[in-house]
Amino acid sequence: MNPTTIQVIGTAIFCIAVLHTFMVNPIVAYSHKFKDGSMANRLLHFLGEVEAVFGIWSIIFIVLYAWLEGFMVYDKAHHVIGGVIHYIDNVNYTEPAFVFVIMCMAGTRPILKFAETVIGFVAKLIPVGEKMAFYISAMIFGPLLGSFITEPAAMTVTALLLLKFYYSDGMSKKFKYATVGALFVNISVGGTLTHFAAPPVLMVAGKWGWGISHMITHFGYKAAIGVVIVTLTTALIFRKELTGTLPENNGERNDKTPFWLIGTHIVFIALVVLTAHHPKFFLGLFIFFLGMTHITHQYQDKLKLKESLLVGFFLAGLVTLGGMQGWWLQDLLAKLPDLALFYGATALTGVTDNAALTYLGSLVEGLSESAKYYLVAGAVTGGGLTVIANAPNPAGYGILNTQFEDGGINPLYLLISALFPTAVMLVCYEFLPSL
Repeated sequence: MNPTTIQVIGTAIFCIAVLHTFMVNPIVAYSHKFKDGSMANRLLHFLGEVEAVFGIWSIIFIVLYAWLEGFMVYDKAHHVIGGVIHYIDNVNYTEPAFVFVIMCMAGTRPILKFAETVIGFVAKLIPVGEKMAFYISAMIFGPLLGSFITEPAAMTVTALLLLKFYYSDGMSKKFKYATVGALFVNISVGGTLTHFAAPPVLMVAGKWGWGISHMITHFGYKAAIGVVIVTLTTALIFRKELTGTLPENNGERNDKTPFWLIGTHIVFIALVVLTAHHPKFFLGLFIFFLGMTHITHQYQDKLKLKESLLVGFFLAGLVTLGGMQGWWLQDLLAKLPDLALFYGATALTGVTDNAALTYLGSLVEGLSESAKYYLVAGAVTGGGLTVIANAPNPAGYGILNTQFEDGGINPLYLLISALFPTAVMLVCYEFLPSL
């Protein structure tokens, strides 16, 4: 396919944005050379926020698009048929809006109390020490829960529990990186028990006729086995750090959360999940949710609006620039044999959102059943390699980033820490038979 000028520019800016994500830590370090609070200091801090990267570069792309193609181009009937407004109108921003809402809801105290109770109950059934048992339970059941409450919600809940009990408790740098790498991969594959929870699956399930039974027998049970292997191996390697008991209270308020309030939050999340493709409805629900949290503020912590908005901004920028990548990705996916497609999709996911990757694959006519399988398997397997690889990753990044020294999570160290979990999932998806 011969790309247009604007497509080439879109791809160039996308590549620059990807490189920018690997430069955020040096940018933050350089900001300290300027007076704290100065304009230069604040600007560099903003440029060093990984959640802002794709949003910033998408704005630059939009300005260039408007300059080259016009702001709005009309036909004789005065309908908009071109220009940057026409392009933006045809970009689907439902996923960024959904992730913003579900992250904000899932990060509330009633939901965290509920998740902590369920994971704690399971942890008591695991015959090891309390600290290791809760870690194993959280890292297995948190991600697998993503198949039912969606991956962004599962990422938010699991990351907040890890922050509360492990990342704030003097754990080593190696443990923190190994855990975040395993978490990102576990979340990416943990949503494959159903056809509606993982963004890369959601993009193709309807067109290819994949339901829950297909997902469990072809993807879900393999993912569950991989998640267990990754978690137990990580826990075994860091068994010395995972000895003892969990820290108590951690400075939290002791107000008891009423069961009816937990139930109300669960109903709100369930309604948002059920209406995930209808932003007008779930955004309306979110407004009611904000009112409810205000009324019940004595049982609430401060809502994570800023963190959720940053993640939504990141994903909106990723979607805006991702729409310009079809000219090279679609042809590439169509030409690869099955196994090359599997490993290629895993690698490509590291530099582009896995949902965008599978969406482009769904546009390729005549894909065999095996090619469809390997495309999706590769996309979810590589979902932990970088922050941009999977839509929920920025949520986990935003929650855990402050607990890493030297300016936050280093993208290279994240990539290295995700290699073992990724390799485990590659083996599971390639060699375990579909039922």
